[in-house]
Amino acid sequence: MKRNLVIATLVAFAFSSVLLLSSCAKKQVITEEKEMKAPEKEVAKVEEEKPAVPAAKEEVVTREEEAKIERLKELEAAKKEEAEEIDEGKAWMERRAAKFEAESVYFDFDKSFIKLEYRPVLHEKAAFLKDYPEMNVRIEGNCDERGTNEYNLALGERRGNSTKNFLVSLGIAADRIEIISYGEERPRAMGHNEDSWSQNRRDDFMLIR
Repeated sequence: MKRNLVIATLVAFAFSSVLLLSSCAKKQVITEEKEMKAPEKEVAKVEEEKPAVPAAKEEVVTREEEAKIERLKELEAAKKEEAEEIDEGKAWMERRAAKFEAESVYFDFDKSFIKLEYRPVLHEKAAFLKDYPEMNVRIEGNCDERGTNEYNLALGERRGNSTKNFLVSLGIAADRIEIISYGEERPRAMGHNEDSWSQNRRDDFMLIR
């Protein structure tokens, strides 16, 4: 009986040991599986967090590009405005130049002094020449048909010099002014009366650019 009891006890102990070892093995496998799976979650978490950095960089780059575009737009607008100002200034200069050349100074018969009524005209011409120092002027003296060719050529030159001296007195350099006399060769009016003659006794102005 004792022998049988000992054997039964050993069998029970062995069976318990097997069960215990099996349970530990299962726990170890489960633990190892958890340990194996844990890094996958961490890797996934890191991968989810990684795009945050490029997104921030992309946002910075986008802002820089937008700023560059804005600066380019501002530069284009400034250039356009400057071009418009240049065009406007050029148009204004051309209008003044046209008026400068269109206005003549007229003289009395056989005279070369500047009449009071034409002095404001010469003041305007002097102001124009001061505003545009790159331009010079040619004064063309003219006479009516009365008198000899030689006399009228000399009279036209005196009239041109009289106008030149007036402009010089207003501050225009003498070397910017040329004189030429056409005498009676270039009449503005073709009649043979005082109305026509009065239009031919004049100084004309041509700008030299």
